[in-house]
Amino acid sequence: MKSMFDIMKISSSGMRAQRMRLEVVAQNIANVHTTRTEEGGPYRKKDVVLTAQDISEAKFSRIFGGKIEGVKVEEVVESPKPFERIHNPGHPDADKEGYLTLPNVNIMEEMTDMISATRAYEANSSVLQATKQMIQKSLEIGR
Repeated sequence: MKSMFDIMKISSSGMRAQRMRLEVVAQNIANVHTTRTEEGGPYRKKDVVLTAQDISEAKFSRIFGGKIEGVKVEEVVESPKPFERIHNPGHPDADKEGYLTLPNVNIMEEMTDMISATRAYEANSSVLQATKQMIQKSLEIGR
């Protein structure tokens, strides 16, 4: 039964990571036209860095000779992608040459990331549900 709970840990770690990706995508989309931030300048796109996370317990690792890996959010970083500049002399944030610096957020990339994170979240949720059903069936057999 131990391995079933490990599967649930892996799936839930994936769901947490994908939820964070969705939060960052939402933040990027919300700021797609933000030309002024507290730090100065336009909003800079953020990206989520995911890494493998060892969630195995010593006994289980010895039996199968390896570790069980889930996923965790290592950090949220700012994208190094350059800002877009457009000529818009009437905008209050335009420079003296009339160019406006826009955030480095591409709405199509964000929508693609949103769909990807949603699908990964749904897949982890399906694994969690299937594991739960298997545990319930195992308990019914034991009766």
